[in-house]
Amino acid sequence: MKNRVAIVTGGASGIGLAVASKFKSQGCQVVIADFNQEAGSAAAEAMGATFIQADLSDAEQCRMLAEKAAEQHGSVDILVNNAGFQHISPIEDFPVEQWNRLLAVMLTAPFLLMRYAWPMMKQNGWGRVINIASVHAMVASPFKSGYISAKHGVIGLTKTAALEGGEFGITVNAICPAYVRTPLVENQIADQARTRGIREDQVVTDVMLKNAAIKKLIEPEEVANLAAFLASDQASSITGSSLTIDSGWTAQ
Repeated sequence: MKNRVAIVTGGASGIGLAVASKFKSQGCQVVIADFNQEAGSAAAEAMGATFIQADLSDAEQCRMLAEKAAEQHGSVDILVNNAGFQHISPIEDFPVEQWNRLLAVMLTAPFLLMRYAWPMMKQNGWGRVINIASVHAMVASPFKSGYISAKHGVIGLTKTAALEGGEFGITVNAICPAYVRTPLVENQIADQARTRGIREDQVVTDVMLKNAAIKKLIEPEEVANLAAFLASDQASSITGSSLTIDSGWTAQ
């Protein structure tokens, strides 16, 4: 992947930061995109990457991100759609504005960024799109209707884009991890405890790890390692796939 240009959204922390660090270690020119200016700038400076601040709920900022990355580095070869957030509440209490923002950030933004990067990948005859989905792109859990709807949509987008990109050397895949040890997951614990009426320690054991055969949270670096493989030439025949890192959750 030496000298390939990679955009990693949500790259300031968690899975995105691990992916950006892994790609940088393998010689990529990495563009970290994140809403958080302070964290994104610090992460980029620490690893020698480029930072572009963007609110991916805004379609115009999605276009700006792709264009700015191409202006600074000449092209976009790899796109990792990782940015996201969660809102936890029953359907009858789920705020419409949160539904709209979830879909904008986690489904519309990946489509738009793919759309803007696609012509460059076609011209180069090589491209990699890696969508960080979730085990919740495969199965559902209560109180996450917006998040789960967006992630299910990402799988459909992944499959369709893979069919369109194959003849141009573009692969499109999704990684579907279960609960990963990230700030996003850690911040869920209190919300889950309140919504479900249980203790915070029970959220980890009785909710997050309930369906896992391996009773531990997944580390961000495990996801980053798979992303790096999918971005490599060794994975050139893997496309349209949804690869789980779920500790056995969907084996049931």
